[in-house]
Amino acid sequence: MSEQLNRLLSIMARLRDPDHGCEWDVAQTFETIAPYTLEEAYEVSDAIERDDMDDLRGELGDLLLQVVFHARMAEEAGHFAFEDVAKAISDKMEARHPHIFGDEGGVMDGKRWEDLKEAERKSSGSDSAMDGVAKALPALLRSEKLQKRAARVGFEWEDARGPRDKLLEELQELDEASEEEKLMEAGDVLFVAVNIIRRYGVDAEQALKASNAKFERRFRAMEELAKADHQNFASLSLDEQEEYWQRAKRTVG
Repeated sequence: MSEQLNRLLSIMARLRDPDHGCEWDVAQTFETIAPYTLEEAYEVSDAIERDDMDDLRGELGDLLLQVVFHARMAEEAGHFAFEDVAKAISDKMEARHPHIFGDEGGVMDGKRWEDLKEAERKSSGSDSAMDGVAKALPALLRSEKLQKRAARVGFEWEDARGPRDKLLEELQELDEASEEEKLMEAGDVLFVAVNIIRRYGVDAEQALKASNAKFERRFRAMEELAKADHQNFASLSLDEQEEYWQRAKRTVG
């Protein structure tokens, strides 16, 4: 194990020392640290999108700290240690790449990868196609994964017309829903929309992320155009705001 990784493990052990450690670190649990772990993963993704390698180095360190933190708490509870975590992922990567680390030839395509993962799930006792789809995933991403699992066992519309018709049906049900039903009906609309998008080979999470960014760029441009015209954007009528929106669309991608 590298010198710096040993140093990090030692720092975490010191921070978690019940007698001489940091009170905040000692008080943490898996549940209280989990939100920070998710946040750090998103910050890694953000640094990558900004192509900021200096920031990425720091964010990867923050994410590594989260792994070390969870492993330390598990070791204290007698479950496993950091070395067990490293061994488990090393074993998994070798098992999932038999064409590299084993005697099998060929190439690793998407189907072969999913077949290997499916074999792992069965060997661990999973008996449902839905097993192993993490509940903490972003909702759009989780929808896509659940639908792909269902499709692998044949539960899938034959063509895009099925989910398109279903979307119209779900929109109608949302229109007619009571206040108590609206949350579920709105979720059904989004779930079917993900199915349609998936059929185009598009990642729904990334698609919405791109649209969010585009909307924000155009909205900020619209505000700047209004400011340049000495207008208070918020006080404009909807028709006047729409004029600025159309101008922003022509100037901003």
